[in-house]
Amino acid sequence: MREEIFGPVLPIVGYKTLEDAFAFINAKERPLALYCMTRKREYRDAVLQRTISGGVTLNGTFLHNAQEDLPFGGIGKSGIGAYHGIAGFRRFSHARSIHQVRVLNILHFLAPPYTWVSRQVIRWLGSRRAADSVRT
Repeated sequence: MREEIFGPVLPIVGYKTLEDAFAFINAKERPLALYCMTRKREYRDAVLQRTISGGVTLNGTFLHNAQEDLPFGGIGKSGIGAYHGIAGFRRFSHARSIHQVRVLNILHFLAPPYTWVSRQVIRWLGSRRAADSVRT
């Protein structure tokens, strides 16, 4: 358990109290996966709240990796990010914003060079703002 395990080996570490288990888990690098075997909701909730890991399977092992709709990945030395389904697509993609101004762009009338129409609109907006500030 000094290095990451790649193979059909599942180390089991005993503990006397849940606090001992938390101390053991949190004293080491953040694991790629955490498996919690319990039927007690308060134990499960405590494990989920007091530990950090890449993924979690409750009452089983490695099944969180097989769920295509759940992101899979680690934190820190166990990996960076999430790599399944839409999470993986977003992780390795760059969402580029593209906006195209259409033929009728009302803001065009407010930009230089100012025309008679743009001056009228600006004047009207200014008078509306002044009128609104008087009312409040």
